[in-house]
Amino acid sequence: MTLAINVTKADVDALLTAAGLATDVLQLSVQPLIVRTPDRVLLFDTGNGPSGMLSSSMATAGVEPAEVTDIFISHSHGDHVGGLVDADGALAFPNADIHISVNEWAAMQANAQLASLVTAISPRVVAFEPGADRVPGTVKAVDIQGHTPGHSGFLITSGEASLLYIGDTMHHSVISVQRPDWTIAFDGDAPLAQESRKAVLASAAGSGQRVYSVHFPFPGLGKFENRGGTFVWVAE
Repeated sequence: MTLAINVTKADVDALLTAAGLATDVLQLSVQPLIVRTPDRVLLFDTGNGPSGMLSSSMATAGVEPAEVTDIFISHSHGDHVGGLVDADGALAFPNADIHISVNEWAAMQANAQLASLVTAISPRVVAFEPGADRVPGTVKAVDIQGHTPGHSGFLITSGEASLLYIGDTMHHSVISVQRPDWTIAFDGDAPLAQESRKAVLASAAGSGQRVYSVHFPFPGLGKFENRGGTFVWVAE
């Protein structure tokens, strides 16, 4: 199973059944995040591109592509960078700086399948070191390794409130959370990704950190709780 390789279907089904979920279909969301500040419009990941719903969702929210000032990329998989360009290969957000970790940007540049995308976005890319401040006082990169060479989360702060955008640290709100040692097929470094999941779960549950997960059920907002040694997702 893609979401839990080397795990039997019976074990996955038992976990899903205990959570009250169907076992015949697994659904994942793809929901980039937009944050408005007094002087910026921030976009976190960009979805699948022209085949996705980002453009229509932004229009519904009253956000024009030209308004976006900064795009923060968690990693370079297609469902996160696909929306950086339009159907013609031009920049979908022409006025936005594109923030990508140096390690992820290097991996993108080395990937021949991404050559046209790299060429299109290069003039707008701002590569950052892991854990760097991106918008002081508002956005700080969080180094969450394992899924890809330079996978990053982002801590978004407004006054006393904060939100942790976790990218692809976790994909399923039950499987990834309750069994962080199970590995999705797309994790580049499975042992490291497992340790990252466990660390994020422990830290966020311990502090009560509010979390945004791009692949959890809409709207992807909630917190993790430790219930008797098992972490659970508590959605808002």
